[in-house]
Amino acid sequence: MSSAAKPQVWFLTGSQHLYGPDTLEQVAQQSQQIQRMLTGSGRISAELVWKPVLTDTAAIRDVMTAANSDPSCIGVIAWMHTFSPAKMWITGLDVLRKPLLHLHTQLNEALPWATIDMDFMNLNQAAHGDREFGFIQTRIGVPRKTVAGHASDPRLAERIDGWVRAATGHHHLNGLKLARFGDNMRGVAVTEGDKVEAELRFGVSVNTYGVNDLVEVVDAVADAEIDLLVTEYADTYRLAPELAKDGARHDSLRYAARIEAGLRRFLTDGGFGAFTTNFEDLGGLRQLPGLAVQRLMADGYGFGGEGDWKTSALLAAVKAMGAGTGRGTSFMEDYTYHFGPGEPKILGAHMLEVCPTIAADRPSCEVHPLGIGGREDPVRLVFDAAAGPAVVVGLADLGERFRLVANEVEVVPPDEPLPNLPVARAVWKPAPSLSTSAESWLTAGGPHHTVMTQAVGAEVLHDFAQMVHTELVVIDGDTTTASFADRLRWNQAYFRLAQGLR
Repeated sequence: MSSAAKPQVWFLTGSQHLYGPDTLEQVAQQSQQIQRMLTGSGRISAELVWKPVLTDTAAIRDVMTAANSDPSCIGVIAWMHTFSPAKMWITGLDVLRKPLLHLHTQLNEALPWATIDMDFMNLNQAAHGDREFGFIQTRIGVPRKTVAGHASDPRLAERIDGWVRAATGHHHLNGLKLARFGDNMRGVAVTEGDKVEAELRFGVSVNTYGVNDLVEVVDAVADAEIDLLVTEYADTYRLAPELAKDGARHDSLRYAARIEAGLRRFLTDGGFGAFTTNFEDLGGLRQLPGLAVQRLMADGYGFGGEGDWKTSALLAAVKAMGAGTGRGTSFMEDYTYHFGPGEPKILGAHMLEVCPTIAADRPSCEVHPLGIGGREDPVRLVFDAAAGPAVVVGLADLGERFRLVANEVEVVPPDEPLPNLPVARAVWKPAPSLSTSAESWLTAGGPHHTVMTQAVGAEVLHDFAQMVHTELVVIDGDTTTASFADRLRWNQAYFRLAQGLR
């Protein structure tokens, strides 16, 4: 999946004509200094595009309308350098459809105690102007993130970048095309969902294609293209001897390469950024796609097993949020528990499809039997996930609304080697404990297919949930089963009331 150009966030500054042209010129200069300070931090993953100081209703409305229609703009940051009467912002905020961050800062970090006068006070009154701006946002119900602090503070830049990453995921999801090869696994409830509501809520278009539509493309792949991929596999992974050029199973590797080339071409030609497969519906495919899916995920594509389009869309969004961090994100499933001895842990994996961006070491490329699907033994990458903090998040359709359920976890090495487990896997300790985590997840109706990410944290997911107007419940170190159950009841009351007020 080709990487898009660096997204833009427009930097808006509010003031008014009361102060005169000289003061407004100072406002513009100081606003540009703030923009340069944030850009110079090197911590913000979008281009901050400075816009001229806004001092009247028409200009504010025009810039918000322009932001809506500019495909490179993923959101706007607004800061009231001086006092900007908030009535002039009403229609602009009302038409804005991109995510909004309210930045509460000022140019000076310390007050110049010995020289401060009323001219300084009139010029530097963000403490005044941002309160006016905060009121009008609350008064008309504008969803936004508010971040306060000095622009030189690295933590402030990091929090802005968290919001930028959430906006990037929101932007990526809005307009995403998702291809389902076949339907979802028969008899499964949680992978079902309302595709019409998903497109209305998230902007993702979900459509199904016959598996043999893909098979036609796979079968047409030229041998020369397969040769190049097989060489890349040998250079990139630890290749099992039987898959090597003179090995007994080399043909299996070549067919896995054929699947990857054909699947990649199908997705590229159709403009798809996410997809699903289903082991119950393989048509003319000789193998369940394993290696191909893992490599496409590593390139940023969303994926869901057994036709799980919701997890595929969520993975695509989280992949976009974590781009450039150097940390991984993968399709995942809780498989089995270790209750003891030692600390309780969860072992997660999937049949084949875990993304190598979370690998601790160079993956091994292997071929093993698969007891379901009724096809040839599929090729896959085998590895343990890298240790470190992560979040596991799932998306469920509750009928009346979607719900995101997230759990903060710590990925750890396996207690012992896993020589007989021929799939990629992750072991993690869930917060606050295995029992509380599992009880809370089950109470929330969280899905068994999830996204595991070490690239973004719970605050980014919270910002994302607000942007897509979707419930998020987080299981963390402070969670108790009683408080979590109360939270779910309060949320249910809120969302039902909010729907009635539309």
